[in-house]
Amino acid sequence: MSETIYDLSAARAMALYAQHLTDPDNQNVELADKSTIYQMVKELGCVQIDSLYVVQRSHYLILWSRLGNFETADFDRLIYGPDDRRLFEGWKHAASIIPLEDYRYQIPHMHYVRQNPTKMSAEWLSEPGNQELLQTVCERIRDEGPLRARDFEYKGPKRGGWWDWKPAKNALEYLFAWGELLIADRENFQRVYDLRQRVLPDWVETSAPTPEERDRYWLEQGVRALGICQPLQAANYSYRKRNTVRGFIREMLEEGIFIEVKVRVFDGSIQPFMIHHQDQRLLEKAADGDLPLQRTTFLSFFDNLFWARGRDQQFWNFRNILEAYKPAPTRIWGYFNMPILHNDRLVGRIDPKIDRVNSKLMVRSITLEEGVEPQAQLISGLAQAFRSFMIFHHAEDLVFENAKDAKLGEKILAQM
Repeated sequence: MSETIYDLSAARAMALYAQHLTDPDNQNVELADKSTIYQMVKELGCVQIDSLYVVQRSHYLILWSRLGNFETADFDRLIYGPDDRRLFEGWKHAASIIPLEDYRYQIPHMHYVRQNPTKMSAEWLSEPGNQELLQTVCERIRDEGPLRARDFEYKGPKRGGWWDWKPAKNALEYLFAWGELLIADRENFQRVYDLRQRVLPDWVETSAPTPEERDRYWLEQGVRALGICQPLQAANYSYRKRNTVRGFIREMLEEGIFIEVKVRVFDGSIQPFMIHHQDQRLLEKAADGDLPLQRTTFLSFFDNLFWARGRDQQFWNFRNILEAYKPAPTRIWGYFNMPILHNDRLVGRIDPKIDRVNSKLMVRSITLEEGVEPQAQLISGLAQAFRSFMIFHHAEDLVFENAKDAKLGEKILAQM
């Protein structure tokens, strides 16, 4: 009996369904509540934080792409509210928002970075006065309560570069990386640090797993969140070094926790992927065309869908690229271009900016992928996505700035 080879439509459906990107937007008839927001973060494993602010910050956008409209203040309360706290800021897929029930899985990393500083860290920690500074920073927070970096006076020379922080900021970041401090709040996106024991709710489990237990847990969580992936893409999702987890992935395949499947990817080649054993029936539904694929939305560059390195090209022949740090003349799609998801395809990109003073959503460019035609269904989906995006950003007007986009813009505006 020949081995089943799954086609692209099944693989795409699995990936999008696992990422909660298949249901149509409910047009914000009902706001997602705190419980729904928390459950989404839990099922994704975490969401990445980024400071870019031309539209809402990325961790909010990731949830909007899946939930539609919600109160960002509700999300913030889940992270920073003493009475609602169920999430926390930590390091997983870069700087991330993570469920507190996974806090214990961060502990081995905290221990590791403390005991194995990088060369740069070791040099800073060995400089005269810096050990005393760490102690002073801790004592001030213990005595005064939560503090920001700016609350520590600095009279030295002007600092240059993103990472050339003043000494107290360095101390705060080391103490945070070691788990001595946690982020208690954000004020104008500036971190507010407090002692771990004053931030963590009493119910949080703080017994450390072994590094092996942590890696297996994160790998399993990553495969569930990705739906279908290649073995080392699961390492990408959980931000683990490939060489570190190769053995665990092999073990979990042998144990039947993961199951290897064959997929014919976009270039026509047949490649090995894997799914979680609990998702076998889901894959068959995807192959039968029984999973809904009805969402049109915009995705942040930092969206979880793109954490499996190379899968955007394997499944969609699409390269997710951030151009914010490129010189303006070299940009193709725009400063903060957001991929457009339509049903099961990545069909283009928009480069949006919110004019907060005038309550306008400015679309600096909208580009469709080669071969994608602005047919009626796509136009309708884009109009719906823009309506939802505007509601989320409290924008009252939609403006297409680029003259070359005028015709497509007019079609979209006609259905708004």
